[in-house]
Amino acid sequence: MLSSCTGVILAGGLNSRFSGANKAFIQIGNKRILDHIYDVFSELFEEIILVTNDPLKYLEWDLKIVTDIYPARSSLTGIHAGLFYATGSHAFITACDTPFLKKDLVEALICAVLPQTDIVIPETSAGIEPLCAVYSKRCLKQIENQLEKQEYKIQGFFNKVRVIKISEDEIRAKDPELTSFFNVNTPFAFDKAKEIKTG
Repeated sequence: MLSSCTGVILAGGLNSRFSGANKAFIQIGNKRILDHIYDVFSELFEEIILVTNDPLKYLEWDLKIVTDIYPARSSLTGIHAGLFYATGSHAFITACDTPFLKKDLVEALICAVLPQTDIVIPETSAGIEPLCAVYSKRCLKQIENQLEKQEYKIQGFFNKVRVIKISEDEIRAKDPELTSFFNVNTPFAFDKAKEIKTG
């Protein structure tokens, strides 16, 4: 399955809650967040795609840089662009502000994909994690239908595709503290991330 899965990083946010600073370049410990994600992805995926509307900022990484096809700024438009440009049958999607993404968890999600599966997504007591999930290119049509209606909630099309949810127990076997889902999207979260790194 790994060879037919593309790794997609969404870096199209406005960073409005971070005073405009680019979250991908924030340093946690001695590594930028994007470097951490890239290191995980480079061990798993032959093809890595980064979705951004500022391509020139990312030229130092060896990956395919693409931009949103639909003009609205949302995670769903980023998922759409990543799937559209992916050459694999499926894509694992993550955001550029997840400094603790675990390789073992990503691999487990990919390995749970069956030929008929459209989405493999973690579900914990906090809910589902649509930006740490595997999507089939078969989702494209449903996503496009939703974007045409200017509806941007990611799970808005889930009832029209085949979804496998991975339980919290299964997730904790690979990521006991569930830190793969931790987003550095505010200054407070950045302070918390420094504690996680050093704690």
